[in-house]
Amino acid sequence: MTDAAATTKPRETESGPEHVSTATPSGIEVPEVVTADMAGRPDLEGPGQYPFTRGIFANGYRGRLWTFRQYSGFGSAEETNERYRFLLERGQTGLSVALDLPTQCGYDPDDPMARAEVGKVGVSLSNLAEMEVLFDGIDLGGISTSFTINGTAAIIYAMYLATADRQGVARDKLTGTIQNDILKEYVARGTWIFPVRPSMRLIADSVLYSIDETPRFNPISIAGAHVRDAGVTAADEIAYTLANGLAYVDELVRRGGDINRFARRLSFFFYVHMDFFEEVCKFRAARRIWAKLLKERYGVTDEKALMFRFGVVCGGSSLTAAQPYNNIVRVGIENMAAVLGGAQSIFTCAYDEAFQIPTETSAEIALRTQQIVAHESGIARTVDPLGGSYYVEWLTDRMEDEIMRVIGEIEAMGGAVRAIEEGRIQQMTAEAAHRRKQAQDRGETIVVGVNAFRNTGEDQDFGEVFSLDPALSRRVMEKLEAVKDRRDGKAVAKSLDQLETAAAKDDANLLPYLVECCHAYATVGEMVATLKGQWGEFEEPIRL
Repeated sequence: MTDAAATTKPRETESGPEHVSTATPSGIEVPEVVTADMAGRPDLEGPGQYPFTRGIFANGYRGRLWTFRQYSGFGSAEETNERYRFLLERGQTGLSVALDLPTQCGYDPDDPMARAEVGKVGVSLSNLAEMEVLFDGIDLGGISTSFTINGTAAIIYAMYLATADRQGVARDKLTGTIQNDILKEYVARGTWIFPVRPSMRLIADSVLYSIDETPRFNPISIAGAHVRDAGVTAADEIAYTLANGLAYVDELVRRGGDINRFARRLSFFFYVHMDFFEEVCKFRAARRIWAKLLKERYGVTDEKALMFRFGVVCGGSSLTAAQPYNNIVRVGIENMAAVLGGAQSIFTCAYDEAFQIPTETSAEIALRTQQIVAHESGIARTVDPLGGSYYVEWLTDRMEDEIMRVIGEIEAMGGAVRAIEEGRIQQMTAEAAHRRKQAQDRGETIVVGVNAFRNTGEDQDFGEVFSLDPALSRRVMEKLEAVKDRRDGKAVAKSLDQLETAAAKDDANLLPYLVECCHAYATVGEMVATLKGQWGEFEEPIRL
């Protein structure tokens, strides 16, 4: 992949290193001055026009601001519901649900594998009763909800539908997104459960089912965020994501899906890191590439199906535990890049997220960051205000070239699915992470407070400290036991038997069966165990 190391060695001064790198983190060498003839593209299309370089909407944010989300979830459903109410009262306009590792990996809280991790990095959500508590007092028909979940995404989506059914909310009123992107899990995060092919089936089932059942809900958010945090460059992040997107399109076409219908519901999700102009330009290039690929390769004719809709996280691995208040500045810069890049949904990390679950205070600062950018900065007044900049147009073209080069490499390997099954993308991601770490260790990439401008001999001020209740795991298990005691055991067994029978058939869509399991209060662990019995588990390839 590309070499992220800067080409200029830092010069040490009394106050610290002093240099400006001459290459972007993706390895694109930047001229000292970009001129009009270098920028080219005098006929750049307008916003809302194919191939959407300048944005998918003609009026940008003047018609509607992006959705303000804060990724949140911890402990029990009751605690997380309280945090959601807190954020909504302060002006948040959408929910972003963090699930704990047991839920992500398909274990119930009473499983010995799960007990030590219950509620630690997200909310424990093992059955419908817990989701009913999670959204107690929150109108699902009036709020957009995003779930960051992959291995068990189809189950959580089914549970959300069952919760809406219990609230009396029509499914066609539901808006939001479920991440549901398993391919990047094999590469970057590891919360996979099943082998690649049956996992692709579950994703296709979700997308095809959603077209009619939840036409305003995005059944997949194809995510580059986690490979970026794992160490790849901005260009690689977009390339890997679009290659995965093409794999999902191929699977849906193979299943008989109408691409002009299902492509409208495909969305994307990325991290925004600190190289401001590269981040803006990667989104402009991604919109252009995706529209061209769908139109030229698949013959998509519906213009709305060509639109590249995406959400972002501002933060992630760009934040540091050292000098944590610096992260407020980092997130502000990244938030500006996301807006100037045209994001539809933005989540801003709290400054303490590098080392703990955010406190109410830090979460509110992160939300206020978005509100200040939206209402005080003025950058939302006009569409693509950086459009026409010699440098921005030049760098957008260079990013497009680099992204397409990497996509070509993946396609030469047989496409994303085969490359992942053979462990090749995993290996490339690890190598990129190693290069990024070396660049930081050598001081070629400056991270303020980490490898430069450190305050030696001073204690770190981490501000308010968040702590989980040590009795949480026991309480969650007691609630699960109570659900099992009061549910109809025969209905549970019947729903799981029907799920098993359907899973054994290649042509059955599993979503209706998963929804029935949820209505019967079958648990995530029970449904996953049923599917494991048919499909087995993914075994990670080893490349030497």
